[in-house]
Amino acid sequence: MTIENSAYPARLEIEYPEKLDRLTTLLRVIWVIPIALILGLVSANGSGQSVVTEGGEEVWVSSGISVLTGLWLATMLMLVVRQKYPRWWFDFARELTRFSARVGAYMGLLTDRYPSTDEEQSVHLDVDYPEAETLSRWLPLFKWFLAFPHYIVLAFLVVGAVLVTIIAWFAILFTGRYPRGLFDYVVGVGRWALRVQAYVSLLVTDEYPPFSLR
Repeated sequence: MTIENSAYPARLEIEYPEKLDRLTTLLRVIWVIPIALILGLVSANGSGQSVVTEGGEEVWVSSGISVLTGLWLATMLMLVVRQKYPRWWFDFARELTRFSARVGAYMGLLTDRYPSTDEEQSVHLDVDYPEAETLSRWLPLFKWFLAFPHYIVLAFLVVGAVLVTIIAWFAILFTGRYPRGLFDYVVGVGRWALRVQAYVSLLVTDEYPPFSLR
């Protein structure tokens, strides 16, 4: 499947499934655990330290930052200090984003196919590689702040997507189908979030994300 042409350098399309399996839908929250753990291990920084409490119990306290946060900070520094965006760095960030999208689509009941760590499957996500020289050198320092209107809107949209997913769960159990209108809404929320991610954390564009599900 070819991702629909779009002027924005971050695009997401998910193939609509004509039929979904009722059993895997019923137990999705259990089936997703292994691949969710893998995603968590890839995305999280395990650094930390042991701390002994007053009761003598030893607990582990994380003192690191997530890989995604580290990628954002490092990319921002590379653009601000050197105005560079190494291709291998971009490729890693894009593939991690794709993997996360596949896990999210499976958890959101948008597909029955168990998420692959490397194959595209039915989740088609693409982000254009930027020419660092064309990007603003200082804008990355402020993009997180400029995107606040998107955060507010997305907070409501995500709540709606969660409610829609619950409704779709029941619909799939009874009919074996994900209602098309609900499916398009959830994919649209994911598409909106991806554009904001491309602008704020992946830092691949200086174009402000559109307020659109399409």
